[in-house]
Amino acid sequence: MKPLEQARKQIDGIDGKVLELLNRRARLAQRVGEIKRASKAASTWAPHREKQVYQRLTRENPGPFPNEALMAVYREIMSASLALEGRPRIAYMGPPMTFSHLAALSKFGQSCEYVPVASIPETFAEVEQGRADLGVVPVENSTEGVIRHTLDLFVESDLRICSELTMAIRLCLMSRSGSLKGVTTVVSHPQPLAQARGWLDKRLPGLKRVEVSSTTVAAQMAARDGRLASVGDPRAGRFYGLREVFRNIQDKSDNRTRFLVLGRTFSRPSGHDKTSLMLSLRDRVGALAAMLKPFERNRISLTSIESRPSRRRPWEYFFFVDFLGHQEDAGVARALKELRAQVVELKVLGSYPVA
Repeated sequence: MKPLEQARKQIDGIDGKVLELLNRRARLAQRVGEIKRASKAASTWAPHREKQVYQRLTRENPGPFPNEALMAVYREIMSASLALEGRPRIAYMGPPMTFSHLAALSKFGQSCEYVPVASIPETFAEVEQGRADLGVVPVENSTEGVIRHTLDLFVESDLRICSELTMAIRLCLMSRSGSLKGVTTVVSHPQPLAQARGWLDKRLPGLKRVEVSSTTVAAQMAARDGRLASVGDPRAGRFYGLREVFRNIQDKSDNRTRFLVLGRTFSRPSGHDKTSLMLSLRDRVGALAAMLKPFERNRISLTSIESRPSRRRPWEYFFFVDFLGHQEDAGVARALKELRAQVVELKVLGSYPVA
């Protein structure tokens, strides 16, 4: 037998073993789903367990199979297993192929059920009212900063942050023809337009810019009208029949957006977690400085602080704080106890695996 045929025969044998093991894993996933349903678990998805699986596999991988490819393979294995345990419904701001949809796909894979809604508030509402099990919403962009509308919704919502993910944002200018001939207007969601503002000012100063509700809506409009070009993800453009005119037009090469996964229950510790709080302080001198002391005393690393008007009373603010650690950690528990004694209101929005 020739060496090439021998190698291919060995690969066929390995593929057979992989298939057998995948089905053994699938049957165990079904069993896990039965156990969770019998115990009336609130959710079939366990983000702490997912994080631990990915960490262990990448840590123990001897190569040459690359970790990035291993993660992609296991994302779909985990997605199929999750569907076998009890296929979750995941809400996102649609239509299909928005950045929120692409983020949800990168997190949960192809086997889950995705529910497009018209806005971020509707994403919250779908999960709050039980029409979806989970929701994916953007919260922060590395170029444009925090998405304030998302933070404001946590004031009245009882939803929990179950997980987070970050996604590189690569923006393309796309049109129906693949050129700018006859194009008079650039359309997109306000965030991508802002993230490519410098490039557009320099390269296309004469074209009008129009903000629409999503990058997908922009792609749909450009697909129908040759006078329009859209700014968005090239995958969305291809999905709606557009062709690239210019690629990578974002002003910063490391442009990334952070997304949150919303659910109705807290996540368990994974060993590498982040906690998000919402705080309302007493109206007194030094209140903000005093709020930071419990974190310092318990050696807790803050990663973000944002303030937002409460909308309840004039000049009253909520502070949104992110820090490393899980609310069940001893040091974090001590800090939270100290904080509750000195603030007007404290809400733990979630403790969840770090992206």
